[in-house]
This record gives sequence, structure tokens and C-alpha cells, in this order.
Amino acid sequence: MRIVNANVFLDGAFLQGGIEFTDKITAVGAAVTGEGINAGGCYVIPGLIDIHTHAAKGEDASDGRPEGMPVMSRYYAAGGVTSWCPTTMTLKEPVLTQAMHTIRDFVRPIDGAKVAGVNLEGPFLSRAKRGAQNPDNLHTPDAEMFKRLNDASGGIVRLVTVAPEEPGSIPFIREVSRVATVSIGHTTADYDTAMAAYDAGASHTTHLYNGMPSLLHRAPGVIAAASDAGATVELISDGLHIHPAVIRLTHRLFGDKLVLISDSLRCAGMPDGDYTLGGQPITMKDGRATLTGTDTLAGSSIHLMDGLRRAVSFGVPLEAAITSATQTPARVIHREDQIGSLAVGHCADFVVLDRELELKAVYIDGRQIT
Repeated sequence: MRIVNANVFLDGAFLQGGIEFTDKITAVGAAVTGEGINAGGCYVIPGLIDIHTHAAKGEDASDGRPEGMPVMSRYYAAGGVTSWCPTTMTLKEPVLTQAMHTIRDFVRPIDGAKVAGVNLEGPFLSRAKRGAQNPDNLHTPDAEMFKRLNDASGGIVRLVTVAPEEPGSIPFIREVSRVATVSIGHTTADYDTAMAAYDAGASHTTHLYNGMPSLLHRAPGVIAAASDAGATVELISDGLHIHPAVIRLTHRLFGDKLVLISDSLRCAGMPDGDYTLGGQPITMKDGRATLTGTDTLAGSSIHLMDGLRRAVSFGVPLEAAITSATQTPARVIHREDQIGSLAVGHCADFVVLDRELELKAVYIDGRQIT
């Protein structure tokens, strides 16, 4: 199959041309012309990759419900996310184990997004910076526990968050970073502690600014350490968690190290009301999700494609926003040889957008699903 007369996203820029594919991309670029589906000048970009999303449409990856996985998978795909990492909350090991089994056994529906791996956001976090994570379920960094959970997932845990000031965190990072990307987050760490964690093998940062000390000129903390260490950083681009000016600043500071995430909860794609997160009550009002009865933000209600559009509306260049939602997250989870770029031999996972960034079509493994 072939799509022609498109603006194809290649190597961080748009190029007039087309894309030819079966389940894999067989040709892409200016040389792809002739007969085919006429894109009419629309953008063709890689399918988005959401490496940090808990839930959507009333379902949650932590629930361990086989019935919930296809619901979430279809929701992501319908909006242009072709791969996602089910992200678990801070829960007891038996509950997390059940979630790992459910994710392991998930079979993608034809019209659903692919599971690209598991993201363990908890339970190795700081009590003081736990945010919406349940404090009763926090656990000191434990490499053996990680190994058990990774085994339960079928070996597909790609990302794990740790607070580096917690006892045992540095040995944990050294060991676990051999098999998964270790991220710093939900932490009170100062600059030196964060740098020690990055030196030990951590290479990523969970939702920058949220769940960590602020950047101060005499106490630069995790934010400056991430910059100095060359770490990749996540950003929730919903306009609620981070001020648009800081989103622009973060793009200028981190460039292609920036990863857009949704951090979405089960209220995503749902009406305002009361929901749960990791066993705790949350309330969504006007799209803003908080722990019930508090002002504590508890993740977002957006789809990653909304986050991309909002980042662009806030002043992030379109090309940079696309990279932050495709190529960079693929690199974080070590899947860049298969997804995240329009390259020959990669999975034919891509999205067609008009000039207003409205969705025209989504392809997964070469099959149009919307």
C-alpha cells in the first residue's frame, strides 16, 4: 500500500513525499510517488507512544482486569497513540503481580494500540513526595521485588521510578538499570543525590517538576541534575500540571531529551465525576483530577494527542513536539529499532493529521484502524 502527496516526518523535519508499507514500512520519502492514497498535503507522522499512562475510559492498568485492557487499548489507538506502556501505581506486591500477569497475557485487538512494555511508577517512592500514591503501599527500593514483578510481566518492564534518597536506592539503580530504564521521581532528592543516582545508571526523570523539589538557584535539585546528566525528562502537557511558559523553557533546556506523556487516569475520556486511583478517591471537575477533598493533582484526564496539540499551542515547535511524543519515548524504552520513526523496516505504525492537527487516519502494522 502507498500514501502519496503527504508531508512526511523524517529526521525531525517534514518532507514532501509518501510512504509505502505492508505491515512494515518498505519505502518512505520524496521518492514515493505515483499511484496511491492521496494525502492532499496532510502530515504523516509516527504513531504516538505514551510511556506513562495509568488508565482511561473507567479502566486502570493496575486493576488487573483482562476486560479493561482492550478498552484502554482502543481508546489510545482511536486518538493516535499506537503504542503504550501500562503504568502501575504504588500497590502491594500481590496486586502488582496480578496486574503484571494481566498485561503479560493481553492480546491486542485489531483496532487497539500495542503494549510496548510496563512502567512501574511505584512503589519505590518518597513518602514526602508521593503525590497521589497511597502511602500505605510504599516500599523501600528492592531489586528482588523488581525481579519478581518483571518475571510476572514476562520480562517486559521497561521503566521503573525510584526516589534516590531512599535506603538502598543506589544499589537498586545499579542492578535494575541493566534490564530496565530507571527513572528518578516522587523524590525529595537534592542535586548531589540525584547526580549520584544518574551516575549509578538512572537515565530518565518522571514527570519533571511534579513530585520533586522546585529548581532554586542555590538548591537546583533533580531538575538541574537531569540537565547536567543528559537524562530524558517527562512532561505532562495539559496546561494544569505545568505553566505554558515552563513548558517552553523545558523544551529549550532539554531539546530532544523531552518526552511528552499523558499520565492519564481512569477519568480520561469520561465525564466529570468521582473515580479512584490506586485505591484512593479522586474527583474530576472541568477536566482537572485531584485527590478528593484536596488540591493535590492526581495525574491528567487528557489523551497524549491532546498533550501534543497543547504543547504546540503553548509555543513548542510542531517538529519538536512530535519528536517528544514518538522518537524520544521509543528511545527511553529501548524500542527505537521498531517504533517511533518512519524508517524502512520499522512497524507501519503512523498517523495522518491535517494542518490543524486533527486526526484523519491511524495505521497500526499497516492496517487502518480509524
